[in-house]
Amino acid sequence: MIASLGAVALALRAGLRLRRTRFGRGPRTPDLLRDHLRFAKPAVAAICVGFLAGPISAAWLRDWTPFATFHAWLGGLAVGLFLAAAILGWRLERHRGRPVDAHATFAGLAVLAAAVAVVAGLVLLP
Repeated sequence: MIASLGAVALALRAGLRLRRTRFGRGPRTPDLLRDHLRFAKPAVAAICVGFLAGPISAAWLRDWTPFATFHAWLGGLAVGLFLAAAILGWRLERHRGRPVDAHATFAGLAVLAAAVAVVAGLVLLP
């Protein structure tokens, strides 16, 4: 999950650069969008795989009840927000509407939820 959160950070950085250019604070180049997509797509996929692996790991490796921790519920919230941002990003990429602000809001909330989930998960480490 650390690697996927690193990819999320790179996607966030590229997305914030795109946002700055949208507000006229820098030149917009095709590289900005390409960088954002290059990091965001694998990051969301890795986050989803990690979310699916979490309950499996809890049940099989630790004999815990899946989704019995605050960390699990925060992870569920985060993955839901990441998926919402991904769906809106997919619509933006295909020029189906202009949900730019909603995409940015969901992505920002997803990163915040993921950061809180990381902190909540520290107490679960062996």
